Amino acid sequence: MRTTLDLAEATARGMTLAVYAREAPDRLALASPSGDRSFDALNARCNQLARALRGAGLERGDAVALLCSNRPEFVEVLGACQRAGLRITPINWHLTGEEVGYIVDDCEARVFIADARFAEAAEEAAQRAPAARTRLAVGGELPGFEDYDAFLSAEPGHDLEDPQLGGSMLYTSGTTGRPKGVYRKKTPPRSALTAPLIKSAAFQPDRDVALCTGPLYHAAPLALNLQLPLAAGVGVVLMDRWSPEETLRLMDAHRVTHTHMVPTMFHRLLQLPDDVRVRYDTGSVRWVLHGAAPCPVHVKQSMIDWLGPVLYEYYAATEGGSFFIDSHAWLRKPGSVGQKHPEQDVRVLDDDAKQVAQGTVGTVYFKAPEVGRFEYFKAPDKTRSAYQGDYFTMGDMGYFDEDGFLFLSGRSAEVIISGGVNVYPAEVDAALLMHDAVSDACTVGVPNEEWGEEVKAVVQLAPGQEAGEVLAEALLAHCRERLAHFKCPRSIDFDQDLPRLDSGKIQRRKVRDRYWTDRKI
Repeated sequence: MRTTLDLAEATARGMTLAVYAREAPDRLALASPSGDRSFDALNARCNQLARALRGAGLERGDAVALLCSNRPEFVEVLGACQRAGLRITPINWHLTGEEVGYIVDDCEARVFIADARFAEAAEEAAQRAPAARTRLAVGGELPGFEDYDAFLSAEPGHDLEDPQLGGSMLYTSGTTGRPKGVYRKKTPPRSALTAPLIKSAAFQPDRDVALCTGPLYHAAPLALNLQLPLAAGVGVVLMDRWSPEETLRLMDAHRVTHTHMVPTMFHRLLQLPDDVRVRYDTGSVRWVLHGAAPCPVHVKQSMIDWLGPVLYEYYAATEGGSFFIDSHAWLRKPGSVGQKHPEQDVRVLDDDAKQVAQGTVGTVYFKAPEVGRFEYFKAPDKTRSAYQGDYFTMGDMGYFDEDGFLFLSGRSAEVIISGGVNVYPAEVDAALLMHDAVSDACTVGVPNEEWGEEVKAVVQLAPGQEAGEVLAEALLAHCRERLAHFKCPRSIDFDQDLPRLDSGKIQRRKVRDRYWTDRKI
């Protein structure tokens, strides 16, 4: 390949890293507890792996499954697939071996690359996915797996002569049935989210540093915390596991300018004692992107009060969608995820697929692109259920105000219907989170013989708080002061550790299922 490719052409061929390896070879691309990489070293390793995978017989469109923690090898596999025309499927390493094996098999992987840290799951998964004949172990030995470094070491590191743009297929979290791959036969047009993201980030490659707070197998950290800054020539600090104080320490130590978080992280940062918060200098931070779950208004307001108007919110998912709002617009419209722009076709529909009136809650649908529409891999029924004609939904409920700003109310799967009245759990959660005793909350509908469902809140307490009837009554009174009474919990349970995805989202379905074990859900 010519070494004089400009950035646009290199990006179109999966070779963006090669441009920065040429222009700033010694600039730090990755920093992590598992090792660092300069742009030159990272680019060379991607080339080596791409050649080795082709040498193992992989051809354009073939699949590679990756079970890996936040370490440089994750990025190398991603970069190799992007330039070798391959399809990568990163896998949630919290899954069981059976679940991992299902995804490796379902995505039709010919190569399975696994972190030795997850040995038990990797070994079981390999037995369940015999088609993945090439198996590579990262960071240690795994029975039946070849050493990753040895696999690529004999290959040269110069740029590929014939790069071909690859892709990815991420899997849904699988809250109802098996997870499914979000697949596109063709690349869709550039997302409407891309331009405001890049403009707001205003990357300065020779000065900026990004902090990756979430697991790279998840869509948001992968795209927004890793690929976006690297595509601009900005180095990324990878966190192995998230913790609030470690986040502040890394911000201070690396003079972090950009990061992505989820609302649960905000809440835990705000709960740090004042003496811990002031111990670290966060003055370098000028762009904090957040999404993935609704953020209570008071939590976001407190973060803006602390860090300044540097918070930027998006509303999107693996399937698509694109809303964006900066701090200044949000302060005028607290709680909104952004304003619909003229060329955007977004509708809020009722259960009969009819458009609802302004201010009325319904299901949010996006117009699917003509080219590059998503489908769920080998799951036509699930694909059909996501579409309403030319429009698709992620199952989110919301409404537009008089100025075209979208406000989300929760997920349709989580709506509590009590006596024929809809209650949206996100509203109750937000009220509970305003109480000093509450670390996190998950509101669900539980069986009620008369009303069908009644509202119950399951609360995770802040450190030093004691669960009991006195506190439960205090929390109920707190809710009655802030919510219409039909929305208030009828009862409160306590949980020391609410179940959640590693992205920070509480698994509300798991909490709800506790109360419906012997009933039809």
